Amino acid sequence: MLGKHIKLPKLGLVRFAKSREVHGRMINATIRRNPAGKYFVSILVEVDIQPLPKTGSSIGVDVGLKDFATLSDGTVYKNPTFFRALEEKLANAQRVLSRRQAGSANWHKQRVKVAKIHEKITNSRQDILNKISTHLVKNHDLIGMEDLAVKKMLKNVHLAKAISEVSWSQFRTMLEYKAKWYGKQVVLVARNFASSQFCSRCGHKHKAVKDLALREWTCPSCECLHQRDLNASINLRNEALRLTAGTVGIA
Repeated sequence: MLGKHIKLPKLGLVRFAKSREVHGRMINATIRRNPAGKYFVSILVEVDIQPLPKTGSSIGVDVGLKDFATLSDGTVYKNPTFFRALEEKLANAQRVLSRRQAGSANWHKQRVKVAKIHEKITNSRQDILNKISTHLVKNHDLIGMEDLAVKKMLKNVHLAKAISEVSWSQFRTMLEYKAKWYGKQVVLVARNFASSQFCSRCGHKHKAVKDLALREWTCPSCECLHQRDLNASINLRNEALRLTAGTVGIA
């Protein structure tokens, strides 16, 4: 690699837009073209990743459809709406594509337009997931979240579209590999734990909270008022701490 050029076999020096500096021993490079016709080079390097400093902090993360994620410290990440915003534009582009003769020049032009809209949606989704997951790993040593059965949930035709848009599985994957890189820990709490039904103050189980429409409830035992998602995230944090009892420096 020389400045803004990379040397490729048979092609020689090829100019490219460098998105980030490459550090470490380069092993190989893979060239690929996406459906929108853009070429990308992925460079595999060998590098030592240093663990991030310990913060002594733990956090619970409750993901949902109303809000993307609610943290046990009260932070709320709103659901990204970029797909809904581009949905009409995508539908119109796909409608035009369906009227083109497959394989014709106009069909290929329209196919690229559709691919570019999909690319924008994908890039926007990955950007926000990367930002949230990186922030959590940097600032917390222990992250507790529910082990959701996403594949099973996608079979619900009424929720599949919304679940696909928020990409819970991709978010979990990002958290897990970043935590592994930087010496942090992600604890997956069993899906039958019913985190939203327990009072995070006294531990009373209020089965009426099974109703998803119930967003706020008062504990019959200690009369503490709970916001559903916040209470669930606190319970996830507490359960993650219980499961990792003996871990030093986390509170």
